[in-house]
Amino acid sequence: MATEIEGEPKGSGVRVAIAVSRFNETLTLRLLEGALMAMQEHHVEDNNLTVAWVPGAFELPVLASTLAGTGNYDAIICLGVVVKGETAHFEHISAQAASGIAAVSRESGIPVTFGVLTTYTIQQAMDRSGGAMGNRGYDVAVAALTMVDVLKKAKG
Repeated sequence: MATEIEGEPKGSGVRVAIAVSRFNETLTLRLLEGALMAMQEHHVEDNNLTVAWVPGAFELPVLASTLAGTGNYDAIICLGVVVKGETAHFEHISAQAASGIAAVSRESGIPVTFGVLTTYTIQQAMDRSGGAMGNRGYDVAVAALTMVDVLKKAKG
């Protein structure tokens, strides 16, 4: 029989940083609310939680890298909103944010979750930041805690 390893979203004693983009702040605040709700529901203590702000989604990877490099956090949650406009700017920002955040996670060995909404409309972003489609901030916060637990189990 194969060994199975699965994580649970346990927050007790877990140190978490949440990096949030100020661009589209009305929406990113909703994502942050969801992430903070998940932290509270899963028992992350306030003194183990840091919220840090950047101008836009493009800047999230460098902040995540800096936070990871401190050794002070078990997980980092990145939150942002990029809405397609009339130019290719959307594709560049979305791709760089995604690849940069993924690279920080791989290079640091710390779970760095991607809570950057990349939508075609403001309505789609509203639906995914506490509207009809739930709150992606909450979801990625739970994913971060789950990853911390499964990595602990995987290391033995």
